Amino acid sequence: MFSPEIVERALARFPRHLATHAPTALEALPRLGASLGLDLTVKRDDCTGVAFGGNKVRQLEFYIGAAQAKGADTILITGAVQSNFVRTAAAMARRAGMDCHVQLEERVPDIDDTHRRNGNVLLDHLFGATIHTFPEGENEDAADASLEGIAERLRGEGRTPYIIGLAASTPPLGALGYVIGAMELADQHGGDLPYDEILVASGSAQTHCGILFGLRALGLQTPVRGICVRRAADIQEARVARRLKDMAALTGLDLTIPDADVRCFHDAREKGYGQMSAATHDAILRAARQEGLLLDPVYTGKVMAGLITLQERAELAGNRVLYWHTGGQPALFAYADALLEA
Repeated sequence: MFSPEIVERALARFPRHLATHAPTALEALPRLGASLGLDLTVKRDDCTGVAFGGNKVRQLEFYIGAAQAKGADTILITGAVQSNFVRTAAAMARRAGMDCHVQLEERVPDIDDTHRRNGNVLLDHLFGATIHTFPEGENEDAADASLEGIAERLRGEGRTPYIIGLAASTPPLGALGYVIGAMELADQHGGDLPYDEILVASGSAQTHCGILFGLRALGLQTPVRGICVRRAADIQEARVARRLKDMAALTGLDLTIPDADVRCFHDAREKGYGQMSAATHDAILRAARQEGLLLDPVYTGKVMAGLITLQERAELAGNRVLYWHTGGQPALFAYADALLEA
Protein backbone atom coordinates (compact mmCIF):
# COMPACT_ATOMS: atom_id res chain seq x y z
CA MET A 1 0.00 0.00 0.00
CA PHE A 2 2.92 2.33 0.78
CA SER A 3 6.47 2.20 -0.46
CA PRO A 4 9.18 1.54 2.15
CA GLU A 5 10.39 5.11 1.58
CA ILE A 6 7.01 6.58 2.55
CA VAL A 7 6.86 4.46 5.71
CA GLU A 8 10.42 5.43 6.61
CA ARG A 9 9.58 9.13 6.19
CA ALA A 10 6.55 8.73 8.45
CA LEU A 11 8.74 7.18 11.16
CA ALA A 12 11.61 9.64 10.72
CA ARG A 13 9.53 12.34 12.44
CA PHE A 14 9.99 10.55 15.77
CA PRO A 15 13.21 10.88 17.81
CA ARG A 16 15.00 7.55 18.09
CA HIS A 17 17.84 6.30 20.27
CA LEU A 18 19.50 3.62 18.12
CA ALA A 19 20.45 0.51 20.07
CA THR A 20 19.11 -2.63 18.35
CA HIS A 21 21.56 -5.11 16.89
CA ALA A 22 19.75 -5.48 13.60
CA PRO A 23 18.83 -7.20 11.44
CA THR A 24 18.20 -10.09 13.79
CA ALA A 25 18.76 -13.52 12.32
CA LEU A 26 16.27 -15.84 10.72
CA GLU A 27 17.05 -19.44 11.61
CA ALA A 28 15.46 -22.70 10.55
CA LEU A 29 14.24 -25.01 13.33
CA PRO A 30 14.45 -28.30 11.41
CA ARG A 31 14.22 -30.81 14.28
CA LEU A 32 11.42 -29.08 16.14
CA GLY A 33 9.68 -28.36 12.85
CA ALA A 34 9.92 -31.99 11.72
CA SER A 35 8.45 -33.19 15.02
CA LEU A 36 5.46 -30.91 14.41
CA GLY A 37 5.14 -31.44 10.66
CA LEU A 38 6.06 -27.80 9.96
CA ASP A 39 8.56 -25.79 7.97
CA LEU A 40 9.45 -23.73 11.04
CA THR A 41 11.62 -20.59 11.17
CA VAL A 42 12.47 -18.36 14.12
CA LYS A 43 13.10 -14.60 14.02
CA ARG A 44 15.74 -14.10 16.73
CA ASP A 45 14.63 -10.93 18.46
CA ASP A 46 16.02 -12.43 21.63
CA CYS A 47 19.33 -11.27 20.13
CA THR A 48 18.66 -7.54 19.87
CA GLY A 49 21.78 -6.82 21.88
CA VAL A 50 20.99 -4.81 25.01
CA ALA A 51 20.86 -6.50 28.45
CA PHE A 52 19.83 -9.97 27.22
CA GLY A 53 17.97 -8.46 24.26
CA GLY A 54 14.32 -9.07 23.47
CA ASN A 55 11.56 -7.18 21.74
CA LYS A 56 11.61 -4.24 24.16
CA VAL A 57 14.89 -2.95 22.73
CA ARG A 58 13.18 -2.03 19.44
CA GLN A 59 10.33 -0.37 21.33
CA LEU A 60 12.53 1.54 23.73
CA GLU A 61 14.50 3.19 20.93
CA PHE A 62 11.48 5.45 20.47
CA TYR A 63 10.71 5.99 24.15
CA ILE A 64 14.31 6.87 25.01
CA GLY A 65 14.47 9.07 21.90
CA ALA A 66 11.35 10.94 23.03
CA ALA A 67 12.75 11.29 26.55
CA GLN A 68 16.00 12.74 25.24
CA ALA A 69 14.12 15.17 23.01
CA LYS A 70 12.26 16.44 26.09
CA GLY A 71 15.47 16.85 28.08
CA ALA A 72 14.55 14.11 30.57
CA ASP A 73 17.09 12.84 33.08
CA THR A 74 14.98 10.01 34.54
CA ILE A 75 12.92 7.20 33.01
CA LEU A 76 9.82 5.85 34.81
CA ILE A 77 8.17 2.57 33.83
CA THR A 78 5.77 0.03 35.33
CA GLY A 79 5.50 -3.72 34.80
CA ALA A 80 5.22 -7.13 36.43
CA VAL A 81 7.80 -8.24 38.98
CA GLN A 82 9.65 -10.18 36.24
CA SER A 83 9.03 -7.58 33.52
CA ASN A 84 11.35 -7.70 30.51
CA PHE A 85 10.27 -4.16 29.63
CA VAL A 86 11.34 -2.85 33.03
CA ARG A 87 14.71 -4.61 32.86
CA THR A 88 15.46 -3.34 29.37
CA ALA A 89 14.28 0.19 30.18
CA ALA A 90 16.68 0.32 33.13
CA ALA A 91 19.56 -0.81 30.93
CA MET A 92 18.78 1.58 28.09
CA ALA A 93 18.29 4.48 30.50
CA ARG A 94 21.81 3.86 31.78
CA ARG A 95 23.16 3.70 28.22
CA ALA A 96 21.58 7.11 27.62
CA GLY A 97 23.00 8.56 30.84
CA MET A 98 19.65 8.64 32.65
CA ASP A 99 18.40 7.46 36.01
CA CYS A 100 15.54 4.95 36.16
CA HIS A 101 12.63 4.39 38.56
CA VAL A 102 10.71 1.16 38.05
CA GLN A 103 7.38 0.09 39.51
CA LEU A 104 6.81 -3.65 39.96
CA GLU A 105 3.18 -4.76 39.88
CA GLU A 106 1.73 -7.81 41.63
CA ARG A 107 0.43 -9.66 38.56
CA VAL A 108 1.41 -13.24 39.44
CA PRO A 109 -0.12 -14.86 42.55
CA ASP A 110 1.80 -16.86 45.15
CA ILE A 111 5.31 -16.08 43.92
CA ASP A 112 8.29 -17.15 46.00
CA ASP A 113 11.49 -15.45 47.09
CA THR A 114 13.35 -16.69 44.02
CA HIS A 115 10.81 -14.94 41.79
CA ARG A 116 11.22 -11.70 43.73
CA ARG A 117 15.01 -11.68 43.78
CA ASN A 118 16.33 -13.50 40.71
CA GLY A 119 16.00 -13.13 36.93
CA ASN A 120 14.93 -9.69 35.77
CA VAL A 121 14.69 -8.35 39.33
CA LEU A 122 18.36 -9.10 39.91
CA LEU A 123 19.18 -7.21 36.71
CA ASP A 124 17.01 -4.25 37.77
CA HIS A 125 19.17 -4.01 40.90
CA LEU A 126 22.41 -4.36 38.93
CA PHE A 127 21.38 -1.43 36.74
CA GLY A 128 20.79 0.64 39.88
CA ALA A 129 17.09 1.20 39.26
CA THR A 130 15.07 2.68 42.11
CA ILE A 131 12.35 0.12 42.72
CA HIS A 132 8.78 0.89 43.73
CA THR A 133 5.92 -1.57 44.20
CA PHE A 134 2.27 -1.49 43.19
CA PRO A 135 -0.28 -3.83 44.81
CA GLU A 136 -2.44 -4.49 41.75
CA GLY A 137 -1.67 -6.32 38.53
CA GLU A 138 -4.70 -5.80 36.31
CA ASN A 139 -5.30 -2.05 36.49
CA GLU A 140 -3.10 -0.39 33.88
CA ASP A 141 -4.56 3.07 34.29
CA ALA A 142 -4.03 3.01 38.06
CA ALA A 143 -0.46 1.77 37.60
CA ASP A 144 0.26 4.64 35.19
CA ALA A 145 -1.37 7.11 37.61
CA SER A 146 0.93 5.81 40.34
CA LEU A 147 3.90 6.53 38.06
CA GLU A 148 2.65 10.09 37.66
CA GLY A 149 2.69 10.45 41.43
CA ILE A 150 6.33 9.31 41.53
CA ALA A 151 7.13 11.69 38.67
CA GLU A 152 5.57 14.60 40.55
CA ARG A 153 7.78 13.92 43.56
CA LEU A 154 10.83 13.80 41.29
CA ARG A 155 9.87 17.12 39.71
CA GLY A 156 9.74 18.57 43.19
CA GLU A 157 13.35 17.46 43.62
CA GLY A 158 14.38 19.29 40.45
CA ARG A 159 14.42 16.21 38.21
CA THR A 160 12.95 15.91 34.71
CA PRO A 161 11.20 12.54 34.47
CA TYR A 162 9.78 10.83 31.39
CA ILE A 163 6.98 8.28 31.92
CA ILE A 164 6.71 5.24 29.67
CA GLY A 165 3.00 4.58 29.98
CA LEU A 166 1.78 1.11 29.09
CA ALA A 167 -1.99 1.51 29.35
CA ALA A 168 -4.06 1.42 26.16
CA SER A 169 -4.88 5.09 26.75
CA THR A 170 -1.28 6.13 25.96
CA PRO A 171 0.15 6.58 22.43
CA PRO A 172 1.65 3.31 21.08
CA LEU A 173 5.08 4.82 20.51
CA GLY A 174 6.88 1.53 21.11
CA ALA A 175 4.94 -0.14 18.30
CA LEU A 176 6.92 1.96 15.82
CA GLY A 177 9.90 -0.24 16.62
CA TYR A 178 8.02 -3.19 15.21
CA VAL A 179 6.92 -1.36 12.10
CA ILE A 180 10.67 -1.20 11.52
CA GLY A 181 10.92 -4.87 12.51
CA ALA A 182 8.31 -5.78 9.89
CA MET A 183 10.16 -3.76 7.25
CA GLU A 184 13.37 -5.54 8.26
CA LEU A 185 11.72 -8.95 7.83
CA ALA A 186 10.42 -8.01 4.39
CA ASP A 187 13.85 -6.76 3.38
CA GLN A 188 15.42 -10.04 4.51
CA HIS A 189 13.21 -11.78 1.95
CA GLY A 190 13.62 -9.30 -0.88
CA GLY A 191 10.28 -7.59 -0.28
CA ASP A 192 8.09 -10.68 -0.07
CA LEU A 193 7.44 -13.25 2.67
CA PRO A 194 7.58 -17.06 2.26
CA TYR A 195 5.39 -17.80 5.30
CA ASP A 196 1.80 -18.93 5.65
CA GLU A 197 1.54 -17.45 9.14
CA ILE A 198 3.52 -15.47 11.73
CA LEU A 199 3.05 -16.15 15.44
CA VAL A 200 4.07 -13.69 18.16
CA ALA A 201 3.26 -12.97 21.81
CA SER A 202 0.43 -10.48 22.39
CA GLY A 203 0.46 -8.76 25.79
CA SER A 204 0.61 -4.97 25.74
CA ALA A 205 0.05 -5.61 21.99
CA GLN A 206 2.69 -3.14 20.79
CA THR A 207 4.86 -5.81 19.17
CA HIS A 208 1.84 -7.58 17.66
CA CYS A 209 0.40 -4.29 16.37
CA GLY A 210 3.70 -3.03 15.02
CA ILE A 211 4.31 -6.18 12.97
CA LEU A 212 0.77 -6.29 11.61
CA PHE A 213 0.65 -2.56 10.84
CA GLY A 214 4.11 -2.64 9.23
CA LEU A 215 3.33 -5.59 6.97
CA ARG A 216 -0.01 -4.19 5.86
CA ALA A 217 1.54 -0.77 5.24
CA LEU A 218 3.89 -2.48 2.80
CA GLY A 219 1.01 -4.36 1.17
CA LEU A 220 2.07 -7.76 2.59
CA GLN A 221 -0.90 -9.93 3.58
CA THR A 222 0.76 -12.73 5.57
CA PRO A 223 -1.51 -13.60 8.53
CA VAL A 224 -0.18 -12.53 11.93
CA ARG A 225 -1.56 -14.35 14.96
CA GLY A 226 -1.07 -13.03 18.48
CA ILE A 227 -0.75 -15.65 21.20
CA CYS A 228 -2.37 -14.19 24.31
CA VAL A 229 -0.27 -14.15 27.45
CA ARG A 230 -2.53 -12.03 29.68
CA ARG A 231 -6.10 -11.58 28.38
CA ALA A 232 -8.80 -13.61 26.66
CA ALA A 233 -8.70 -13.54 22.87
CA ASP A 234 -11.82 -11.39 22.37
CA ILE A 235 -10.55 -8.75 24.81
CA GLN A 236 -7.09 -8.80 23.26
CA GLU A 237 -8.41 -8.54 19.71
CA ALA A 238 -10.40 -5.45 20.68
CA ARG A 239 -7.24 -3.96 22.20
CA VAL A 240 -5.19 -4.71 19.08
CA ALA A 241 -7.84 -3.22 16.78
CA ARG A 242 -7.98 -0.05 18.86
CA ARG A 243 -4.18 0.27 18.94
CA LEU A 244 -3.97 -0.18 15.17
CA LYS A 245 -6.23 2.84 14.75
CA ASP A 246 -4.00 4.72 17.21
CA MET A 247 -0.97 3.80 15.10
CA ALA A 248 -2.56 5.17 11.93
CA ALA A 249 -3.24 8.45 13.72
CA LEU A 250 0.23 8.54 15.26
CA THR A 251 2.11 7.89 12.02
CA GLY A 252 -0.18 9.83 9.70
CA LEU A 253 -0.38 6.79 7.40
CA ASP A 254 -3.93 6.40 6.10
CA LEU A 255 -4.19 2.68 6.73
CA THR A 256 -7.28 0.75 7.81
CA ILE A 257 -6.67 -2.87 8.79
CA PRO A 258 -9.75 -5.13 8.54
CA ASP A 259 -10.99 -6.71 11.74
CA ALA A 260 -10.53 -10.11 10.12
CA ASP A 261 -6.77 -9.51 10.14
CA VAL A 262 -6.73 -9.12 13.94
CA ARG A 263 -6.41 -12.69 15.21
CA CYS A 264 -5.55 -13.89 18.70
CA PHE A 265 -5.42 -17.30 20.37
CA HIS A 266 -5.68 -17.67 24.11
CA ASP A 267 -5.74 -21.40 24.93
CA ALA A 268 -2.01 -21.40 25.79
CA ARG A 269 -2.65 -18.72 28.42
CA GLU A 270 -4.22 -21.39 30.63
CA LYS A 271 -3.66 -20.44 34.29
CA GLY A 272 -3.03 -16.78 33.51
CA TYR A 273 -0.22 -14.25 33.14
CA GLY A 274 3.16 -15.48 34.31
CA GLN A 275 1.88 -18.83 35.54
CA MET A 276 3.49 -22.07 34.44
CA SER A 277 1.36 -24.74 32.77
CA ALA A 278 2.15 -28.26 31.61
CA ALA A 279 1.85 -27.17 27.97
CA THR A 280 4.25 -24.25 28.45
CA HIS A 281 6.73 -26.45 30.31
CA ASP A 282 6.58 -29.02 27.50
CA ALA A 283 7.12 -26.31 24.86
CA ILE A 284 10.17 -24.96 26.72
CA LEU A 285 11.68 -28.45 26.96
CA ARG A 286 11.01 -29.28 23.32
CA ALA A 287 12.68 -26.11 22.07
CA ALA A 288 15.65 -26.58 24.40
CA ARG A 289 16.21 -30.27 23.72
CA GLN A 290 15.51 -30.31 19.99
CA GLU A 291 17.05 -26.97 18.97
CA GLY A 292 19.08 -25.61 21.91
CA LEU A 293 16.67 -22.68 21.86
CA LEU A 294 15.73 -21.08 25.18
CA LEU A 295 12.17 -19.84 25.73
CA ASP A 296 10.67 -18.24 28.84
CA PRO A 297 7.57 -19.22 30.85
CA VAL A 298 5.79 -15.85 30.52
CA TYR A 299 5.88 -15.05 26.80
CA THR A 300 7.82 -17.16 24.33
CA GLY A 301 7.10 -20.49 26.00
CA LYS A 302 3.39 -19.73 25.80
CA VAL A 303 3.71 -18.74 22.14
CA MET A 304 5.38 -22.07 21.36
CA ALA A 305 2.71 -23.89 23.38
CA GLY A 306 0.09 -22.05 21.32
CA LEU A 307 1.85 -22.96 18.09
CA ILE A 308 1.94 -26.63 19.08
CA THR A 309 -1.75 -26.60 20.04
CA LEU A 310 -2.78 -24.89 16.81
CA GLN A 311 -0.83 -27.41 14.74
CA GLU A 312 -2.33 -30.34 16.64
CA ARG A 313 -5.78 -28.92 15.87
CA ALA A 314 -4.87 -28.30 12.20
CA GLU A 315 -5.70 -24.60 12.68
CA LEU A 316 -2.56 -22.96 11.28
CA ALA A 317 -2.86 -21.18 7.94
CA GLY A 318 -0.27 -23.54 6.41
CA ASN A 319 2.89 -25.43 7.23
CA ARG A 320 5.38 -22.57 6.63
CA VAL A 321 5.41 -20.79 9.97
CA LEU A 322 7.53 -17.95 11.37
CA TYR A 323 7.85 -17.95 15.15
CA TRP A 324 8.89 -14.45 16.29
CA HIS A 325 11.09 -14.89 19.38
CA THR A 326 10.67 -11.86 21.65
CA GLY A 327 13.26 -12.82 24.28
CA GLY A 328 12.68 -12.90 28.02
CA GLN A 329 15.14 -15.63 28.99
CA PRO A 330 16.22 -13.97 32.30
CA ALA A 331 12.81 -14.96 33.68
CA LEU A 332 13.84 -18.62 33.44
CA PHE A 333 15.95 -18.18 36.56
CA ALA A 334 12.97 -16.82 38.50
CA TYR A 335 10.99 -19.98 37.64
CA ALA A 336 13.75 -22.47 38.48
CA ASP A 337 11.74 -24.35 41.11
CA ALA A 338 8.66 -24.67 38.88
CA LEU A 339 10.72 -25.83 35.91
CA LEU A 340 12.71 -28.39 37.88
CA GLU A 341 9.72 -29.73 39.80
CA ALA A 342 7.73 -30.17 36.59
